[in-house]
Amino acid sequence: VRLSVYVSCSWVFTHWHLLFLGDEVTRNVLFIIADDLRTSLGCYGDSVVKSPNIDQLASKSQVFLNAYAQQAVCAPSRTSMLTSRRPDTTRLYDFNSYWRVHSGNYTTLPQYFKDRGYFTMSVGKVFHPGIASNYTDDYPYSWSTPAYHPPSFRYEKKKVCKGEDGKLHANLLCAVDVAEQPGGTLPDLESTDKAVQLLKSRANKDDPFFLAVGFHKPHIPFRIPQEYLSLYPIEQMTLAPDPDVPKRLPPVAYNPWVDVRKRDDVQKLNISFPYGPVPEDFQLRIRQYYYAAVSYMDAQVGRLVSALDDLGLTNTTVVVFTSDHGWSLGEHGDWAKYSNFDVTTRVPLIFYVPGLTAQYDWLGESTFPFIDVLTQSEYHFKCKLVELVDVFPTVSHMAGLRAPKPCADVSFQEELCTEGHNLAYTFQHVETGKNEEAVSFSQYPRPADTPQMNSDLPDLKDIKVMGYSVRSWDYRYTLWLGFNPKTFQVNVSDVHAGELYVLADDPTEDNNVYSDFDHSVMKNMASLPPVSYLQLLYLTAGMKTSTRKKMTRINYSRWSDRDKCKGNVDG
Repeated sequence: VRLSVYVSCSWVFTHWHLLFLGDEVTRNVLFIIADDLRTSLGCYGDSVVKSPNIDQLASKSQVFLNAYAQQAVCAPSRTSMLTSRRPDTTRLYDFNSYWRVHSGNYTTLPQYFKDRGYFTMSVGKVFHPGIASNYTDDYPYSWSTPAYHPPSFRYEKKKVCKGEDGKLHANLLCAVDVAEQPGGTLPDLESTDKAVQLLKSRANKDDPFFLAVGFHKPHIPFRIPQEYLSLYPIEQMTLAPDPDVPKRLPPVAYNPWVDVRKRDDVQKLNISFPYGPVPEDFQLRIRQYYYAAVSYMDAQVGRLVSALDDLGLTNTTVVVFTSDHGWSLGEHGDWAKYSNFDVTTRVPLIFYVPGLTAQYDWLGESTFPFIDVLTQSEYHFKCKLVELVDVFPTVSHMAGLRAPKPCADVSFQEELCTEGHNLAYTFQHVETGKNEEAVSFSQYPRPADTPQMNSDLPDLKDIKVMGYSVRSWDYRYTLWLGFNPKTFQVNVSDVHAGELYVLADDPTEDNNVYSDFDHSVMKNMASLPPVSYLQLLYLTAGMKTSTRKKMTRINYSRWSDRDKCKGNVDG
């Protein structure tokens, strides 16, 4: 049975008072974050993927169709989301610094709950491990107990993938017999077991809990149980709809996917750097394995949320599901993340709030029964453009705490504030159409104007160009500007390249029309505030009128209702 998706741009129960309870009600929080998960989910309209458990969660949740990460790479995105500060405030663009030392002693989402009486726990990849979280996952600031990491993760990049030659390799494509793996298990299996154990330990405690669970998949390598490949027969897989590098794409915008190239099976393909295409048969296999990894991760989500039912926690626990960023599956001739395109910056964002997005279960029926087949469901979407920096204030409010105050334009000295927005009001807000002025911001650093071996993830000292990107309903506009890594200043008069995609005509962002527009507004940028995302906001404000005039000639009637709601098409 295929999923039928019905788009409703506002769906809530009549419990309006739940939005304004503040400290009167305290709820537990189960915060789930996937790694490198784009919006390839059934509830986001993907017709290929099999994600029944996340889809079931979405059917009883508020689903934000247009949520965007602030930088499409793990550590900067996670630090930004968990502090509710943008990368230009955390000053983390790579993996090599700890924000409390490098920029400011910013309060994190779990720390905010811990300081207010919650027992906070971390399982798997929540903060990016290593120096980016002080080699402790920010313990003891953020967590009541040291973070748990699955022991089998140590083998993730080892030679544990059996090749066609019968030998073990460090492959990109790595479907395995779990019983033959070191320890007889895999990281996400271990993380789910641990998370369920922790839920059981907190089920009858008086103090509320905040449990964050980070799944490693679908991050590469695609080391997954081999049975999930059977869900995606290779003869049914298709290439990306736009598998070629766009002709007008600035070289600085291209990501040469070096981490993918380093895997043993990819090296054997002898692909030229940086643009050399992946052979089509291997492209199909990458897409097959990515989707299989999503289904494997979905099964772990199913085990986790069904445990809430088993333990009687469904009525008292807010569930959040999201990802740190997306992943390109051949779109624009690109693979991996490391860019500003929709396929890498757009993420799922789902909030389950008992009594608000779904009725309380007073009859003892299961809210999240574990399922492994597709079922019909109705999904409840919000069209609003939102960002991952919005998660902190929204989760705080929905759990019964007061959301942090908004940050000033420059807030390096403020330990607790948010650069995002509290989305709670949208849960009861009747949307009458798209907000023409709504925008989301992303950015990505580069070491040079042309693809280099370190273009994907340059160290701070090597960053020479910063690509600031604004996503509105109508367009994506990106400027690649000169950047000084010593002063963290952007030179707005030093424009290395630009991108402009008019989304109604070009939903997959392949036709760059930047050179067709007048960008003389750049001449008036010298006196703007030092926060770079604000600079780009002021910059694009001058473009909106000219862009919209051109778009009045576009026939919107060819979009489906879901596409009108989200302003883009899934790849």
